[in-house]
Amino acid sequence: MADPASYRPQTGEIPTNPGVYRFRDPHGRVIYVGKAKNLRSRLNSYFANPAGLLPKTHAMVHAASSVEWTVVGSELESLQLEYTWIKEFKPRFNVVFRDDKTYPYLAVTMGEKLPRVQVMRGERRKGTRYFGPYTAGAIRETMDTLLRVFPVRSCSAGVLKRAQASGRPCLLGYIDKCSAPCVGRVTPEEHRALAEDFCAFMGGEAKRFIARLEKDMAAAVAELDYERAARIRDDIAALRKVFERNAVVLAEDTDADVFALHEDELEAAVQVFHVRGGRVRGQRGWVVEKVEDSTTPDLVEHLLQQVYGEDAEVQGRLPREVLVPVEPSNAAELAVWLGGLRGAKVDIRVPQRGDKAALMSTVRENAEHALRLHKTRRAGDLTVRSQALQELQEALELPVPLLRIECYDVSHVQGTNVVASMVVVEDGLPKKSDYRKFSITGAAATDDTAAMHDVLTRRFRHYLLDKTAQVDASDVGIAAPAPAGGNGGALADTTTAAPRAKFAYPPNLVVVDGGKPQVNAAARALAGLGVDDVYVVGLAKRLEEVWLPDSDFPVILPRSSQGLYMLQRIRDEAHRFAISFHRQKRGKAMTVSALDGVPGLGDSKRKALLAHFGSVRKIKAATAEELTAAKGIGPALAAAIVTHFSANGAGAESVDAVPAINMTTGEVLET
Repeated sequence: MADPASYRPQTGEIPTNPGVYRFRDPHGRVIYVGKAKNLRSRLNSYFANPAGLLPKTHAMVHAASSVEWTVVGSELESLQLEYTWIKEFKPRFNVVFRDDKTYPYLAVTMGEKLPRVQVMRGERRKGTRYFGPYTAGAIRETMDTLLRVFPVRSCSAGVLKRAQASGRPCLLGYIDKCSAPCVGRVTPEEHRALAEDFCAFMGGEAKRFIARLEKDMAAAVAELDYERAARIRDDIAALRKVFERNAVVLAEDTDADVFALHEDELEAAVQVFHVRGGRVRGQRGWVVEKVEDSTTPDLVEHLLQQVYGEDAEVQGRLPREVLVPVEPSNAAELAVWLGGLRGAKVDIRVPQRGDKAALMSTVRENAEHALRLHKTRRAGDLTVRSQALQELQEALELPVPLLRIECYDVSHVQGTNVVASMVVVEDGLPKKSDYRKFSITGAAATDDTAAMHDVLTRRFRHYLLDKTAQVDASDVGIAAPAPAGGNGGALADTTTAAPRAKFAYPPNLVVVDGGKPQVNAAARALAGLGVDDVYVVGLAKRLEEVWLPDSDFPVILPRSSQGLYMLQRIRDEAHRFAISFHRQKRGKAMTVSALDGVPGLGDSKRKALLAHFGSVRKIKAATAEELTAAKGIGPALAAAIVTHFSANGAGAESVDAVPAINMTTGEVLET
């Protein structure tokens, strides 16, 4: 029996999305398929305390040797995919629905004179429309909800005959869950129209019916009939939940392979869902290294050639459609080649809308997660990290090992709200406690090179000051560690805390996001401060070239180099950190108020002023005595407000002429 700890995935690797997971035994056979609203929470429950699991689950996790998962868009999609794969793989630890039973469907018997809505299993019948599948509990709730809006008959044939004979409807007719065609409340034609609307809603035309209900709700509000409006509001919410998008079950005649990929400059993750008979029967995934200068269409072409050209078994199961994210190079020739392998026509196309485009989105999400998981696992591998650091040291011809690397990036929008970021990597792993953010103003914000020079100057000036302070402190015995054994050396001061170093110790290597101009600007900043033991390189994004100071030609690392991958990962992290800070600063800058400059006036008192006077214009026109009538405004603060508007008369008037607006959300803050 396998130890579950031997194949347990890291918690951070598991997504929190809905999805389906599969446990496999050492021979690769699927032994259990399950679904989850939150994959991370569900899978962790199998490994947190295996001894406390139920006997069947305990046996399953010890019989397995690996676990994998597929991300989907909703709980309903996970139900559909779980059902399909239980039927496909027949896992021995899945007891429920492994026999000939099926999930229940919502069926409408359109072949009858008075169509009936009911829950059905088993073989499909002619003249009946099916929707689903659903879980046994969810389908009853769904039908009950829809009958409030579409009161179609749901009674059995015996109940219908008794109602027709007695002239009295059943209970559902009395509580408005049935239009009661049995006693003539509606004609058979009107009842069939209700059934058609029911099928149209379940078939995907939800917007039309929801829009109609929204108009009815607005009319009820206009007539002050709030109880009816509330009922309609609840109906709308229920219908929206019923019509949750289903992207893993397509039309029954759909046979397709759906490819999607997610790529960066070095690698690409590929996922394919095999759809047969409208259901996802299988999934495969790869992570491949990209060839230099290869385009996405080229990548798709090579992918199709590899998948269908090398596997004879796959050739025998070629579908009618191959759905791809972009049209491959030589698409016409590829279609002819695939048609020859299949013995019939094969269409290669890019889905633009509808269920197939929705499924493509789900496949793409799985590709994104696969690439992220691949990078996380590779970055966490000690051997790979050591190899990457050694490759960088050798390629850059550095005499010291790269124990600490700092990377800098500048972010702005057309020269406004200029900021920079510093991220730190020690022993190949990020050290987020040492990350720093910089706001850049004045002449340094004129261009990227000036900003980079300013940031490096500020960072290493602080380092030199901290270094000087530590030397001075050690000279007078402050916070100086005593030698081992406790004898000799300066007497340690145990009452005075040593100043905290703001930037820790210096890096061995500084990486800047950019090419030759940014690298030279960083080198000038270090030289101006007399820092000569820190090396500088730049990573230019377009061709992933590594630039050295005062060099006419870049260093070209192999595309498969672990060192290049590490530089790229550090650069991307610095870019992410800078972008997040820039957006935060831009959001604050776009929130404008004429009251912001009043000393001592905080948010709560400003809101109290606006609540009392109604607008900034009235606040400006008020006297100091009138201002004190507002809650929390004393004589001193009232005088400060009057002085503020008097000293900034023209500027305040121009600000007051425009409402204060949060440009991020569009909310009017003051009028």
